[in-house]
Amino acid sequence: MGPATLMPLLAAISATFTVAVGAHEPVLQVQEPAQVSYNAVKVPVILGVMSRCPDAHLCETVFDQVLQKVSGKVDLSLSFIGTINASEPDFGVTCMHGAEECAGNVQELCAMKYTSQNEWWEFVQCQNFHGRDNVGLPETALKCANTAKIDWEGSGVGNCTGVDGSGKAEEGVKLLQESVKTSQAIGIKKSCTIIINGKQVCIHDGTWKDCENGHTVSDFVKQIEEEYQKLNGDDMEA
Repeated sequence: MGPATLMPLLAAISATFTVAVGAHEPVLQVQEPAQVSYNAVKVPVILGVMSRCPDAHLCETVFDQVLQKVSGKVDLSLSFIGTINASEPDFGVTCMHGAEECAGNVQELCAMKYTSQNEWWEFVQCQNFHGRDNVGLPETALKCANTAKIDWEGSGVGNCTGVDGSGKAEEGVKLLQESVKTSQAIGIKKSCTIIINGKQVCIHDGTWKDCENGHTVSDFVKQIEEEYQKLNGDDMEA
């Protein structure tokens, strides 16, 4: 085969090869799917309370049952009621049920700051279990820290409260003053006042009051579930 014949043949082969390669489906780079992380927003729930108040204890008993159903969806906090009083030597606050109540408030605020929700809530429930006249006493605080498995000194709770459990340490007293000011700022006047996602939904002051959507455990669970859906989208799994 002469060069004159060979050249057209090579050109034809080259053209055929080019067309074949050009027509071939491109090779796709397969990547791992993006990892989508979704941190659900918990529903803020505030209980406006006083640590020695019978209304607060009733409220906290109800919410203990509420948390058994929706604890993973709730960011719970306590906000304490009192009166700022610079002449009060130990706390700078006057508490309705006496200085021991101020101490109990401090103990619970310090536990709330330095431990998990489950731990500090168990601490509060333990305080209540010992009776309102024992809330705020150093021995009650130390017993309840042990019950709730709180490392009194290692966690920071003891230093915040006072290692002796007195509730008179500087940090804890400051927390109490700030809490009282916050309660005043957001309009908490009665113990116990329940605020769910920024809205006051119920008060217990001798009896249940201003509870438009009910005051049973299931009523509060329903309200929390509804707010959770609003915060996270109706298509999110409950």
